[in-house]
Amino acid sequence: MKFSCWARLGLAAALLAAALPSAAQDLVTIEARIAPLRLARGQEGKLVLKVGLKKGFAVSALPAFTIEIESSEDLVFAKSFFTGSDLALAKVEVEGRECFDLKEPIEIPFKVGLKARRSVYILRGRVKYFVFDLAGGVCMKSSTKFSTSYSTWAIPVRTGGPGG
Repeated sequence: MKFSCWARLGLAAALLAAALPSAAQDLVTIEARIAPLRLARGQEGKLVLKVGLKKGFAVSALPAFTIEIESSEDLVFAKSFFTGSDLALAKVEVEGRECFDLKEPIEIPFKVGLKARRSVYILRGRVKYFVFDLAGGVCMKSSTKFSTSYSTWAIPVRTGGPGG
């Protein structure tokens, strides 16, 4: 089977485009946890994300950095996605580019729903970002998924003063 020069070029471009997102995922790691690990109805907690970057790479502050959280009836977040500016992430300048300083964990508050059942759950989400190579100047758009477990226990929420 013979392919024209343009067909081969198009195939090479498609293969390269498919490889870049997975390469970018290897550059950024996300460790997620819920604090506290055991939650009661009505209790406040936080999703804590620690972003790890391979040496020589940075996450661009522009055009977009988004944390998406899968919906859950048990954990109530202010919204289903958060941007870097929503979270007031610190920024630094790296080789003339505005980047996020991701040395500190990212904390996103939530509240446990009043109808949460006692059980163990998994919270899932995804971080979308632009990562660039400081040495080569190449910028790639990608995303990395995260998940963490947590448990809820059904303690009645007190609504009044003593006795109730």
